[in-house]
Amino acid sequence: MRYEGNIFRPPSEAYSLILQVTIGCSHNKCTFCSMYKDKQFRIRDMKEVFEDLEYARAHHKEVKRIFLADGDALVLKNESLIKILDYIENSFPECERVGIYTSPQDILRKSPHELKELFEHGLGIAYLGVESGSADILKDIKKGATPEEIIEAGRKINASGIELSMTLISGLGGKEKWKEHAQKSGEIISKINPKYVGLLTLMLEKETELYHDIKSGSFQLLTPEEILLETEEMIKNIQGVTECIFRSNHASNYLSLKGNLPTDKERLLHEIESAKKNLGMLKDERLRRL
Repeated sequence: MRYEGNIFRPPSEAYSLILQVTIGCSHNKCTFCSMYKDKQFRIRDMKEVFEDLEYARAHHKEVKRIFLADGDALVLKNESLIKILDYIENSFPECERVGIYTSPQDILRKSPHELKELFEHGLGIAYLGVESGSADILKDIKKGATPEEIIEAGRKINASGIELSMTLISGLGGKEKWKEHAQKSGEIISKINPKYVGLLTLMLEKETELYHDIKSGSFQLLTPEEILLETEEMIKNIQGVTECIFRSNHASNYLSLKGNLPTDKERLLHEIESAKKNLGMLKDERLRRL
């Protein structure tokens, strides 16, 4: 397998075969993100993609999952994606799931028929970085999409049959907008009703615009105790979801939380309340990672 630059994947794809079908991220403007700053975005040559798949088949006896990288591989035209998916189906019959990173812009460029077509050819899960449900915060971080566009995109994925995994980031509103971030993020989860929600916690990365805002004092990070309050408020504002798998157990999180919504909502809130009373339950800052 040939890889260019640093490679990133969702936590749930830890044991997946990673296949770069794009290099970098076509948007690459988010103020908090440093993931693809070392790359100039481009779509990989299909010949190279299929050569990598051939290499993987020759060197791996069993491949249960395949993840299509880099940052927003759904930017590819359906014609190319379907060729890749069909090759995977024919050459890796044991593969149980193919996943992909996406963005609101990528999804909105696809028609409902195109998304359904990708599902029928084996695309099983799409990971969407929502980050926040607040219009102001999305503008601040240069996400390039409004809450309304993100809701439309999320619902389009749901309707296609592809499972949707949404990621949001605790602390992204700072001290000034923490409550707005919490409430609006809870609301956007409720309106989309995804299969999965992953909640990360903001990390300080030197290569980002947000890092300079923090150093200048224009953005104030939340304390671990304030992150707990924000998470509590977010979960309280999640209403009407069905069979949503909620995870806040990433290496960046201060408190590990996992459950199914709405079934485990009260238990999750109780665990947060317990942590508020016993801050020793929180992860030491030195142990947090991306």
